[in-house]
Amino acid sequence: MSQNSLLNVSNNELEIIEFIIEEKQPDGSIYSGCYGINVAKVLEIIRLPVVTSVPSRHDSAVLGTFNLRGRVLPILNLAVWLGKDMVESPNNKVIITEFSGVQAAFLVSAVTSIHRMNWDRIEPPNKYVRAYSHDCITGVLRIEDRVLFILDMEKILAGLDSQLDMSLVEVDASPLEGASQYHVLVADDSTSLRHIIQSSLEKSGFQVTAVGSGREAWDFLQDCRQQAQAQGQELTDMVHLVISDIEMPEMDGHTLTARIREDSHTRNLPVILFSSLITEALRDKGIRVGADRQVSKPDLPGLNKIVFELIVEKLKTK
Repeated sequence: MSQNSLLNVSNNELEIIEFIIEEKQPDGSIYSGCYGINVAKVLEIIRLPVVTSVPSRHDSAVLGTFNLRGRVLPILNLAVWLGKDMVESPNNKVIITEFSGVQAAFLVSAVTSIHRMNWDRIEPPNKYVRAYSHDCITGVLRIEDRVLFILDMEKILAGLDSQLDMSLVEVDASPLEGASQYHVLVADDSTSLRHIIQSSLEKSGFQVTAVGSGREAWDFLQDCRQQAQAQGQELTDMVHLVISDIEMPEMDGHTLTARIREDSHTRNLPVILFSSLITEALRDKGIRVGADRQVSKPDLPGLNKIVFELIVEKLKTK
């Protein structure tokens, strides 16, 4: 496959829906906070519906539930969750989302526009920005005169719905004979998920390097290539498999996979794409860029075994 055709498949692009939360300030003024969410996670945007309160709820951010064409969905006041005091208005909007088959709604002040861009425009948040939102800002986007914070809505919901809480997933971390000789590179912008995957792999015996973006993963592979050449080895003697998230700032998982397949030093390196967001379209894209496996949340408990079997399978054909 030519480089151009691969880049056409994985052009590192995404679409972001921009929304606003109008925040009341202590001095009585109003501040418009700008945020974003990946279009792929949004089902629709509606007006504020009639909400049924839930007396037993424990989180003040949860407004209650509402009926959307026969579906009862929870609705969360995003401003309250972020520690903001949002201006109430009949024009407030509700963003309906879906993650791992779970649907939920978020109340915001307004939805303003959709931006199409490359992932390399999304900056990773620094530690101060992460602390600003309970570690739920996954990226920062600068547009003209404003800054958009890309929120990890799935992590926000995880505190309310155990189906979405990755930390509750029991991964089979049983020791695997021979795993200690294999080095796995993990790329994921979620600190918590990166830790879960790294910890479980290490418990099974693998050597693990974990990074926070596709660009960091690519840079690490290039450093390994130089080290391998200096030692008269192949890069695949030093790194045996890559696990990559799909959505990451700077470089997404599809672009990382495409680069791995185009480079003569890395093209035989097995790649697993891991994400809660694997639609049919994304699965097709993963196949076309050359991913060996695509693993979603329901497959996470058996990830270590998949890693081991794929490494052994690739080594047999080396």
